[in-house]
Amino acid sequence: MKMIVTGGAGFIGSAVIRYLMQEHPDVTVINVDKLTYAGNLESLLTVENNPNYHFEQVDICDADEIGRIFKQYQPDAIMHLAAESHVDRSIDGPAEFIQTNITGTYTLLEAARQYWLKLDEMPKAAFRFHHVSTDEVYGSLGKTGLFTETSTYRPNSPYSASKASSDHLVRAWHKTYGLPVVITNCSNNYGPYQFPEKLIPLVTLNALAGKPLPIYGKGDQIRDWLYVDDHARALFRVMTQGKVGETYNIGGHNEKQNIDVVHTICQVLEELVPQHPAGVKNYKDLITYVADRPGHDQRYAIDAGKIKQDLGWIPEETFETGMKKTIQWYLDNRVWCERVQSGKYQQERLGLKV
Repeated sequence: MKMIVTGGAGFIGSAVIRYLMQEHPDVTVINVDKLTYAGNLESLLTVENNPNYHFEQVDICDADEIGRIFKQYQPDAIMHLAAESHVDRSIDGPAEFIQTNITGTYTLLEAARQYWLKLDEMPKAAFRFHHVSTDEVYGSLGKTGLFTETSTYRPNSPYSASKASSDHLVRAWHKTYGLPVVITNCSNNYGPYQFPEKLIPLVTLNALAGKPLPIYGKGDQIRDWLYVDDHARALFRVMTQGKVGETYNIGGHNEKQNIDVVHTICQVLEELVPQHPAGVKNYKDLITYVADRPGHDQRYAIDAGKIKQDLGWIPEETFETGMKKTIQWYLDNRVWCERVQSGKYQQERLGLKV
């Protein structure tokens, strides 16, 4: 199989590529990434010399270049992960989210469709366009209930609205043009190589530096947490075994309040790094409550029953085992963290522009 992975230098995309190169050596991967602030080729140092790995620094909105890549590599499938993904950034600057997540997805769909139409019968039937999305498109849940594949779309942030728009485009290209697509919507990912604007790496690195651990509002927002390597396995399962035109929700079965996630990080750090930064008695003493994010969704929770029943996938990591692996990775990879943080983002608060 030859497969394009867009956003392959990002957090989830790089996990997918590392998984494929290690577990599926017969797969050739073409990594298409613009290398924005969150794209980091250091996440792929272990595979960069693999003869089945190719990198193309290309913006998915560049129709000519995307067309060239399809023509040059003749892929059997495309897994589309490239996206602007941080809610706070979408509040500060929604234009980039509209451009990348909507226009970029349209550009890929059209390039894929034109390529697919010219394929012979067998490769045409086997081709797949896999669109990777988020549970945030469904909006916010109350105290009970779960998101299913048939839940109504109610996006509440510029980010989730742009992802909802891209989901609709993909579905429309399937219904209107017959393009063979599959869609996945996942819960919050965590794990190694995550850019430190996200909750878990941000809190971990702040704690190690003796900086405040910012908690939005009361910290009672609930998210389902999915270990990124479990997600990578699920994505390949859907790509290769999922039914054309179907949507599959991918969750970790780990509903946690944000404040409880932070407390867990502090507890793990107490075990692994008992030597506190100067002036800090306990890591949890660094917890600081700050103004809540505008339009902050209260609860996300995924029913992952369909992918279990239809494709036999379940997560392997519990929240406890996944968190220990994640925090240990950040402890073991301080140089990576320092290099990532040396750019424009310096763990500052985003998403306050309204």
